[in-house]
Amino acid sequence: MRRTNKLAVIGLAVVLAAVGGLAAAHRWIGEHGPAAPPVAPAVPIVAGTVTRGDVPIYLRGVGTVIAYNTVVVHSQIQGQLTRIAFTEGQAVHAGDLLAEIDPRPFQAQLDQVTAMRDRDRAQLANAEANLGRYADLGAKGWASQQLVDTQKAQVAQLNSAIKADEALIEAASVQLGYTRLTSPINGITGVRQIDIGNIIHPTDANGLVVVTQIEPISVIFTLPETDLPQIQQQMARGPLSVLAYSQDDTIELDRGRLALLDNEILQTTGTVRLKAEFANTAHRLWPGELINIWLQLEVRHDGLTVAASAVQQGQQGAYVYVIAPDGTVALRPVMVGQVSGGQVLITAGLSAGEQVVVDGQYRLQEGSRVTLLHGKAAQDAAAQSLQRTPIP
Repeated sequence: MRRTNKLAVIGLAVVLAAVGGLAAAHRWIGEHGPAAPPVAPAVPIVAGTVTRGDVPIYLRGVGTVIAYNTVVVHSQIQGQLTRIAFTEGQAVHAGDLLAEIDPRPFQAQLDQVTAMRDRDRAQLANAEANLGRYADLGAKGWASQQLVDTQKAQVAQLNSAIKADEALIEAASVQLGYTRLTSPINGITGVRQIDIGNIIHPTDANGLVVVTQIEPISVIFTLPETDLPQIQQQMARGPLSVLAYSQDDTIELDRGRLALLDNEILQTTGTVRLKAEFANTAHRLWPGELINIWLQLEVRHDGLTVAASAVQQGQQGAYVYVIAPDGTVALRPVMVGQVSGGQVLITAGLSAGEQVVVDGQYRLQEGSRVTLLHGKAAQDAAAQSLQRTPIP
C-alpha cells in the first residue's frame, strides 16, 4: 500500500513538472515569438547583363583551302641547268627568272639561221640588180623575154627563201627564250625538284618546281542541303560575307565573300558545296589547310545576347538563373538561337537589362540568395568559367 502511494506521488510530480514547463514555453513564445529557422549563407556568383544589339547570323561549315592557281614549271627544251635563280618558299611574280638552261647550243642555231637569211638577202639584191639590167636590155630588144622571166623567177625564189629564213630565226629565238625558265604566275615556290648541273627534260614528271598562287585564295566547304533555301534567298539580296576561323574557332584567319554555290547536291552526304574567295594578304590561309567557315546570312537587329556560360541545360531544355532585386535567383527557361564568339542569342525568355548568373550556378537552386563578386574575383571566376565552356 505504501509502495502504491509512493508511485502515485512520483507520477503527479512528473505531470506537474511537464505542465509547468509547457506553461513556461508558452509564456516565452508569447513574449519573444517563435524561434526563426537558420538562414542559409548567400552564394557568391558572377553576374552578367542581358544586352540588346545587332547580332550576325551564321551558318557553320568545314572547308579546305584551295590554291587559286597551281603551276608545275616544266622545261620546254632539253638541256643542262646552269643556274637556279630562286629560293625554295620564295614569293615570286609572273615573269621572274627561276632557272637557266645552257643557251650556247640554241644561240648557235640562231646564229646559223641568221647567217642563212643574210646570205639569201645578198643573193636577192644581186638578182634584183640583174633583173633591172635585163629589163632595160629587153626593152631595147637586146635581151630575150625568156631571160627576163627567168630572172624574175629567181628574185621571187630568193624572196621566199628569205621568208623561210625569217621563220627559222623566229623558231630559233623561241628555243633560245626557253632557256630562261620564268614563273608564269604570282605565287610561292615549293620544293626544288632538280639541282643545278643536271639535264632537264620536257618529260620530267615533277618539272623544276611548283608555284602556287595564294593571294587571292579559295576555300571549298559544305553545308547541309536543308540550308540551301536560306542561302539562295540571301544571295538574291547581294553578296554574302564569309569568315575563316581556325579549327578551334579561336583565331579569325581572314574575311572574304561567297563566290559560288555548286550546281548540284551531293546525294551521298546530303550536303551542298560552296566556294569562298579571300584576299589572303596576310598569308594566314594555306593550300590544303582544314578550317572552319562562318557564312553570314544576315544581321538580326535588336537581338538579345548573354554570355554562353549563363545558359545551362536541364531535362526541360535550356535555362538561366535570373537575379531578382531582393538578391535571390529564379530559374527561367529560355530559347537559344545561336552561339557565337562566347555569346548566346536568346530568342525568348529574357528581357534587355536583366541580370543573370554567368558563373557559380552549380551551388544554386530556385530562391537561393546570392552575393555578387566584383573586381579581380569576378574576373578570375569568369575566366575559369570560360575555360570550362567551349566556344562553338
